[in-house]
Amino acid sequence: MTTSVAAVEEGTDTPYALSHLDALESEAVHIFREVAGEFERPVILFSGGKDSIVMLHLALKAFAPAAVPFSLLHVDTGHNFPEVLDYRDRTVERHGLRLHVASVQDYIDRGVLKERADGTRNPLQTLPLTEKIQAEKFDAVFGGGRRDEEKARAKERVFSLRDEFSQWDPRRQRPELWNLYNGRHAPGEHVRVFPLSNWTELDVWQYIAREGIELPQIYYAHEREVFARAGMWLTAGDWGGPKDGETVEKRRVRYRTVGDMSCTGAVDSDADTIEKVIAEIAASRLTERGATRADDKMSEAAMEDRKREGYF
Repeated sequence: MTTSVAAVEEGTDTPYALSHLDALESEAVHIFREVAGEFERPVILFSGGKDSIVMLHLALKAFAPAAVPFSLLHVDTGHNFPEVLDYRDRTVERHGLRLHVASVQDYIDRGVLKERADGTRNPLQTLPLTEKIQAEKFDAVFGGGRRDEEKARAKERVFSLRDEFSQWDPRRQRPELWNLYNGRHAPGEHVRVFPLSNWTELDVWQYIAREGIELPQIYYAHEREVFARAGMWLTAGDWGGPKDGETVEKRRVRYRTVGDMSCTGAVDSDADTIEKVIAEIAASRLTERGATRADDKMSEAAMEDRKREGYF
């Protein structure tokens, strides 16, 4: 008798196979272990957003019961959601991790960077990020980017080579046949690593549900004071909103993605449980970045331009 799966439980005729989420988890764990074996100073980008939370959860699994052999790095714009920063700090303390913070505000205070007229600081993250990578000599930097988020990210390899200026050149990216990853890099270069490349937003939420992973509460429906700008509901704050003519109102909303308050929009939602969130995402026809991130709408090639400069 033949079976249609690749393996059979020992001593039985019962075929078994990894579930979809198990396969994604296994791939991500493999990637973390590959980096640990190939690189000297890896770091995990951790913002307190859902993708970086899942990424850290996978790293903890990959090396348990030992500690995660990487530190964390957060580029703090100064306009982050307080709930997310609180979650970040509690997570670092709970797991005994080391956190590096690159502050956009420090660069503004020193006159190296200038505030933008629109108030958003997300595009200002590149210089603090790249200089922190160079200063700490990180040779591999884990990011939570996924190919389903945005067309520029769909071009990424799992191991994305960056030059000595942290810039991305699509012509230098290497083939990754049979999950073989080439981490070779010259002095001064580094590799950005994306363990969640093949995940979708729905995969991430289904995995969060399966693993019982805690998230900041802004990912679930709640009452919040917001105002409308460019077709999005933004949170009022010292960053520059609302302006004259923009009216603040209280609405029941949630966030699909979390970034700078000035460019991350909320969506109207009654999804206050993980089951409702999953149902809502399954019915959506827009990615979370396409629906709620103003920084990706600045131009048709906004994300690709920032990647070439050194951003993720």
